[in-house]
Amino acid sequence: MKIDRATKEYEAWLARHTPLLKPDVALKHRRMAGDLFSFLRATFYRWMQLWPQVCPHLAKAPKLLAVGDLHVENFGTWRDIEGRLIWGINDLDEAYALPYTLDLVRLAASAHIAISVEHLMVAPDDACEALLEGYTKGIEGGGRPFVLAEEHKWLRELALGELRDPVHFWAKMDALRTLKRPVPPSARQALEHMMPERGLACRLAHRVAGLGSLGRQRYVALAEWRGGKVAREAKALAPSACVWAANGKGPRGILYQTLLSTAVRCRDPFVELRGRWIVRRLAPDCSRIELASLPKERDETRLLEAMGRETANLHLGSRKALAKVRRDLKKRPSNWLHAAARQMVKATADDWEDWKKAKTNGG
Repeated sequence: MKIDRATKEYEAWLARHTPLLKPDVALKHRRMAGDLFSFLRATFYRWMQLWPQVCPHLAKAPKLLAVGDLHVENFGTWRDIEGRLIWGINDLDEAYALPYTLDLVRLAASAHIAISVEHLMVAPDDACEALLEGYTKGIEGGGRPFVLAEEHKWLRELALGELRDPVHFWAKMDALRTLKRPVPPSARQALEHMMPERGLACRLAHRVAGLGSLGRQRYVALAEWRGGKVAREAKALAPSACVWAANGKGPRGILYQTLLSTAVRCRDPFVELRGRWIVRRLAPDCSRIELASLPKERDETRLLEAMGRETANLHLGSRKALAKVRRDLKKRPSNWLHAAARQMVKATADDWEDWKKAKTNGG
């Protein structure tokens, strides 16, 4: 099956679970053609088709509750219940029971692509080594959340970059166009529930963000509260693309909240699954971190090792699977992650070329 047909079939399946916004879907298609990294981020559904074919030996590794759509820009910061700044994986839309190897290979493949366009300036094999070292240490050591207070000063300085300045952030929020059409009642209720005070007068807007979820309903409520601005976002969720790739076999439930609840981490008290909506607080220090926004002077090997450790933090929630995962890790050759990432990057790049050709020819 070619990428064009796979995309049409996946989007038809997805539309049966949640309404899709045609202008946003069209924008997603254009961005998929723009560069390989964007294509990777937008096509987790296709990854799940290619993965068992390209890496059959890794697809048989022990399973646990995994992130699925993991990549080097699926990391950000939030505030925990104590108000401390936390760093970690911040998008669990595609959470599903998967071989532990899938998250690592997808993360490593995204690093390979980021290196190829000079968003990261480290050798691909060194990047994979750092990711695997961090993951192995996290799994063996029982994990530890990344609290950017007393520790991880270097990571805090990376996370609080210039583009996360409050003035810049709220200017972007204020620029969102006010919605003219009604918001689904369930979305409105979910947003109101997460506001700091009941009965606040809110301006509702549609937000275009992300790539994997671009095309789904995404609403933002903006309000003034006690001398400052507040924002909450509700994003429509659907079953993981893993369900589609498996032709409907396996569990169909949304596992976002389950992974949040079991992982070794300091949870964001403002992230909650309400019905079919994932609701979160938006703020300058509570958002995804793009590689382009990071300071030029940075220890990228250290950053990638931290990403590996954070991946372990989430996998550690599947306690029953850990003994098998540890045994499987120990028996793998030292270069397995680098080799698998290269294979998946090639398969993804081939798809990207086919996608660009199809779009050029009016597909």
